[in-house]
Amino acid sequence: MSRSKRHARVMGGLRAAVSLAGCTALVLAVTGTTTAQAQGRDPGRESLAAGDGWGSAGTGTTGGSAADAAHVRTVTTWEQFRTALREGGTAPKIIKIRGTIDANAAGCSSFAADGYDFGAYLEKYSPENWGLDTDLEGEPADSPEGLRRISAARQAEAVKVSIPANTTVIGVGRNAGLKGASLQITGVDNVIVRNLTVESPLDCFPQWDPTDGATGNWNSEYDSAVVYGSTHVWLDHNTFTDGAHPDSSLPRYFGMVYQQHDGELDIVKGADFVTASWNVFTEHDKTLMIGNSDSAATAAVDRGHLKVTLHHNLFSGVVERAPRVRFGQVDAYNNHYVADTSYAYSFGIGMESRLVAEKNAFTLPAGVSAAKILKKWKEAPVTATGNHVNGAPVDLIAVHNAEIPAETLQSGAGWTPTLRTRVDSPKAVPGIVDHRAGAGKIC
Repeated sequence: MSRSKRHARVMGGLRAAVSLAGCTALVLAVTGTTTAQAQGRDPGRESLAAGDGWGSAGTGTTGGSAADAAHVRTVTTWEQFRTALREGGTAPKIIKIRGTIDANAAGCSSFAADGYDFGAYLEKYSPENWGLDTDLEGEPADSPEGLRRISAARQAEAVKVSIPANTTVIGVGRNAGLKGASLQITGVDNVIVRNLTVESPLDCFPQWDPTDGATGNWNSEYDSAVVYGSTHVWLDHNTFTDGAHPDSSLPRYFGMVYQQHDGELDIVKGADFVTASWNVFTEHDKTLMIGNSDSAATAAVDRGHLKVTLHHNLFSGVVERAPRVRFGQVDAYNNHYVADTSYAYSFGIGMESRLVAEKNAFTLPAGVSAAKILKKWKEAPVTATGNHVNGAPVDLIAVHNAEIPAETLQSGAGWTPTLRTRVDSPKAVPGIVDHRAGAGKIC
């Protein structure tokens, strides 16, 4: 099956209105409301259930569920959203997003510094003129790279938004979302983000690094969402997508893709107690990273933290990092992975990681081996049991070690997850997850 047909089938399933156990009607097509709305309850007042992943540990995750009427806002513009987040300090707040809000409605040219010219940038730093031995960090402010840095800083100021502690951000209905925005959950506790379609921000000013790899590379900023040093975070029923700007649409310069996307979700810098459930991650390359470096300084911050649960998420048409893990104690169960021919791997086994991957389902196209599902970056044990590939049980570690003996993995992460609510049969996971995950399907 071609990539376009496979993706159409999966996304068609995402839009289907079906009735499944625990959800009497996913979408009431006639009224356009979710089941939650039809039943008269307010999803903005909901907390993460007890025992539902690492986010429920300790004090749990309640977000803004206790907000009084003065701290409940419905917003329809980017400025309203930013203002609502700033108001009230850390008092519990609920911010409801109605419709799609574009953080970059004015376009990339609105951020460009006076004198910035992309053609001049390409001419000066081309491998033929600049070479591949020296990076651009020493370039002065009035150089093409200096003007790019100024432009990039303007975009960062405009599209990044910080979510304070004790906050719930939730979309209203089936069509709420954010475009071009980067949600920053930084150094806070107790945040919930639900029911949003988040289109990856497009970096208007990627940096060329001649020293990145053998032939140089373009590097971009702006994760769709980043959990940075924060605790008790619940990300639920969101759809993360490249939307109108998939990587396949991006141009090439200096022989490399002009990469304008970073991650869809990063969990880094000592973040802890995070549950990501019933989300869709689709059409992206470097999708979800837990722990961002192997360095000694990073290890001092991350070691003993990065406790994350991923369950009932759909990863469709993503290339890699679903997730890539360093240091973290990560529980990934009941997720569905739908690959295409661009697939590199799903689970990245990194520095001191302790990943448990159980009862997940993988749908792989012809010619893509199950041995690719696990990717070894560093020596670290992993538990991978009860997983199905194309409907049949497969021992992921055994098939990986048999086909890629140079990257032999150790079995047994050394811990057993206890913070789980329902655990579905991996055979049932595609039908359940494809129809229930993503924005517009809280039920």
